[in-house]
Amino acid sequence: MKDFKDSKQALDKELEQFIALLNKLLPQYHQLLKKQDLDQNELSQLGDIEHYLLGVNAKIMEIKGKLEQDLFGQSLHVYYKLKEKAQEGDPNSKLKLEKMREAFLEALESGDVMNYN
Repeated sequence: MKDFKDSKQALDKELEQFIALLNKLLPQYHQLLKKQDLDQNELSQLGDIEHYLLGVNAKIMEIKGKLEQDLFGQSLHVYYKLKEKAQEGDPNSKLKLEKMREAFLEALESGDVMNYN
């Protein structure tokens, strides 16, 4: 559990730093976007910032997709393994399976998970 807490703390710190740096860059980008007559240096800077932000956005979308895919896929894997054990009569698996069903139902009702059926 200590490894998780250390990883969580490090990731939280990195995310906070990322947001702080992004909050410094975005106002500069917006200011250049609003300016009517850009000189060559400002135009180049605007292009560089915009190109960089598009790359950042792509990386964020990649991370988001990986998280969603891994979380959902792993949850389903665990769910079906528990379901098999529960059908074989394992009482612990039956309890865990019921808890997972409740969690899935709660996620569906809250809109955190979408049902495509």
